[in-house]
Amino acid sequence: MSVNQSKSYRAEGGPEAVKVKLRLFAAGCCTHPEWVTLQGGSLRSSRIPAIFACIEHPRLGVILVDTGYSAEFRKETRRLPARLYRWITPVTFEEKDRAVHQLGACGMTAEQVQSIIITHFHADHIAGLKDFPSARFLYLPEAYDAVKRLQGLSALRRAFLPGLLPERFEQRSALIDRDRQVKLHADVPFPYALDVLGDGSLLAVDLPGHADGQIGLFLSTEQHDYFLCADAAWSSRAIRENRPPHAAAEVIMPSREQYRDSFGRLVELHRCRPELRIVPSHCPEVWANWTAEGGQL
Repeated sequence: MSVNQSKSYRAEGGPEAVKVKLRLFAAGCCTHPEWVTLQGGSLRSSRIPAIFACIEHPRLGVILVDTGYSAEFRKETRRLPARLYRWITPVTFEEKDRAVHQLGACGMTAEQVQSIIITHFHADHIAGLKDFPSARFLYLPEAYDAVKRLQGLSALRRAFLPGLLPERFEQRSALIDRDRQVKLHADVPFPYALDVLGDGSLLAVDLPGHADGQIGLFLSTEQHDYFLCADAAWSSRAIRENRPPHAAAEVIMPSREQYRDSFGRLVELHRCRPELRIVPSHCPEVWANWTAEGGQL
């Protein structure tokens, strides 16, 4: 169903959606038994892609949403205690998978990336930040405040590796403004969204629980409406079947209650807006469909 055929997720009288172009990429993957990521799942091991999004904005150029893994992840996990991250979450990554190289293969240089939206500060979402020297970083202040002083095991418990952040990270940051609120349609299970760029093109909503300050993003292309839900769910199947991850996966979460609330909102969003294309950052089904259909879900 196209944007023109579907009911908008925006409230009537709200700002019109500035259409963007969307591409998805996977910068490496990790493996987990299915039962960890899907309640009642099997014992078989699943390859879980680290998906990041490339948005081409008609006025502001190239914007990334997260970056996936990079060689910096291996560098930062060479020694204990960070090496435990590799042992607990085995990662497969080749140099060609690096976000900057995949964008280069599509004709985009690192310098063209003007902004990177960080949904949350887990290592598999920020490992490629250093590859983009011209980018400013956009995120909710509470997302960074929750991790910026963490080191060693305390950082590892939050899946955060401080060495992944570029120099002058704070100076290059532009916090998402909570005063820039936009109403959403009454049947969308979020009370409001935050207008990230000030033009209605990218609308962020709170999805806490998996990580402090985690956000999801509504956006529209000429073909479809999308919701990038980060790690509020790990698969489309989990949302469709209302099957959150096993309790073991909640060990790294700062708030199990908030996670369950965020996950429940995704289930309700899918129920009331089945035409909306929800994109979890680690969904094998989303990645398989995207690549099979030449860049469409």
